[in-house]
Amino acid sequence: MNEEEFTATVREECAQELDRLGSEKALVATTAAQLEDDRVLESAAQAEQRAIETFEQWSTTEANTEAQTTFERILGQEQDHYDRIAEHLETVSEADEDELHEYLRGLDDAIERVAAGVVARGMVSSRSLLQTINYFVNESDEATADLFRDIRAETDEQVESGARLLADLCAEDAQWERAQTAAVQTIQLAYEEYAESLEGMGIDPKPVC
Repeated sequence: MNEEEFTATVREECAQELDRLGSEKALVATTAAQLEDDRVLESAAQAEQRAIETFEQWSTTEANTEAQTTFERILGQEQDHYDRIAEHLETVSEADEDELHEYLRGLDDAIERVAAGVVARGMVSSRSLLQTINYFVNESDEATADLFRDIRAETDEQVESGARLLADLCAEDAQWERAQTAAVQTIQLAYEEYAESLEGMGIDPKPVC
């Protein structure tokens, strides 16, 4: 397997979950149906808070030099994302813990961390960011939509760079399989939280056909 095959395989295996995570219900789930500018921005900032904490932990505990360098770079990007979003808010409440990052912080293997935290988390984040972009486009706020376009472009680049790093880290099929398992588990956890949030509000997470 190579990096292109890896990302294609993960996207194919998790196609339904990723499609739903990128649906118009995404912001309903993350904001508890409070579709107002400040709440959408705060939700995005809190997602960055969680990522910052995860990559801070990994950048200080990772033994693999290549992976540690990648985690430090992404930590800087996530901090920049948070700062740019927070500029639009008076305050940002501390983010609640979620199952996705609890799972990520429990990983201690470089391959699993890269597959789950860089590739899969990036795939999930990209879909949420797309709906944030759409929200601000609909609000005729192109400046804020452009901010999230920039953040999404960097997030998509993280996915690709993570896949390239996996090509360096995975020398055997068994290692690629371990990476795939971690990535799929991450996306499934993100989807389960999304579905539970909507169901808690009496909303069916399945798309209306």
